Amino acid sequence: MAPHWATSSLGHPADISALERTALGDHLAHCGAQRGRLQLLWSGADELQGILAGRVITSAVVLTLLFGGSWLML
Repeated sequence: MAPHWATSSLGHPADISALERTALGDHLAHCGAQRGRLQLLWSGADELQGILAGRVITSAVVLTLLFGGSWLML
């Protein structure tokens, strides 16, 4: 029996069936296996962006010091 996704509970408590839960787990496992290293890279880039966005001024000062210091060393 193929899983059936519905967007309305039709007056019943909104709950996911065991078949739907299994199908969703299989789908997520399949998608996760497809992504591999590229997903890890994107995830790391997103995390780095979140860290830097929270510290905009500090990040700008550190980058300026790094670039300025490297320019002076040349």
